[in-house]
Amino acid sequence: MIVVIETTVVEYKEVAAENPIMIVGLPGIGLIGKLVADHLIIELKAEKIMEIFSPHFPPQVNVSADGTIRLVSNELYYVPGAGEGEARHDLLILVGDHQSVTNDGHYELAGIYLDLAERFKAQRIYTLGGYGTGKLIETPHVLYAVNKASILDEIKSYGAVFNEGELSGGIIGASGLILGLGELRGLEAVCFMGETSGYLVDPKSAQAVLTVLCKALGVTVDTKELEARAQEIEKIITKIKELEQANVPKEFAPEEKYIG
Repeated sequence: MIVVIETTVVEYKEVAAENPIMIVGLPGIGLIGKLVADHLIIELKAEKIMEIFSPHFPPQVNVSADGTIRLVSNELYYVPGAGEGEARHDLLILVGDHQSVTNDGHYELAGIYLDLAERFKAQRIYTLGGYGTGKLIETPHVLYAVNKASILDEIKSYGAVFNEGELSGGIIGASGLILGLGELRGLEAVCFMGETSGYLVDPKSAQAVLTVLCKALGVTVDTKELEARAQEIEKIITKIKELEQANVPKEFAPEEKYIG
């Protein structure tokens, strides 16, 4: 029996990961990180090995189409042997329903995620999220932040960019804390952020982040599903533009410059 009065990690399968890289894609602005991580799990046929329950998540359950419920959680998935040649490595993909709703919880959960990275001896951690611009973006760039200056040139080579002053507001949530707390533990970590308006779920920006991440991982995945979702959102964006041109007040407002 599982009693969730504190953050609890349930392990479903023990794996012996080799040279793993950890990817963290939790809900945030535009749902970009979650879209990318969920897409990788499907395309790479990842296997769920752990589930994390916490009283720091919202007090709710998710209801499926058939009326059954599931307690909200975060999950860790495993992919053996991704990539090719010398770049071949196992992947650990952390996804979830929510981030913490408390400040203490953010620190506690980030610490647990880093505990898992240390347990599996992860070579590097990639956190994924969105960078809210407050305006519609035709061609989203992927911004980066790193916790070790020695890897800057490598990260730039994957197509990510950094514009001085653009991230002056900092990185909120797990995507930022994992970099900061990871640095204290000597763990190498990178954050990829897709530019997004902050108004809508943004699969187009998720595509851009996925492209950069796949270069970093040395893997190839089918992006048709994300492309189809991006086209649907593009129709909504076109409608918003039409309203803007007609000087109709927008009912949307981005919440934060960036939230992980």
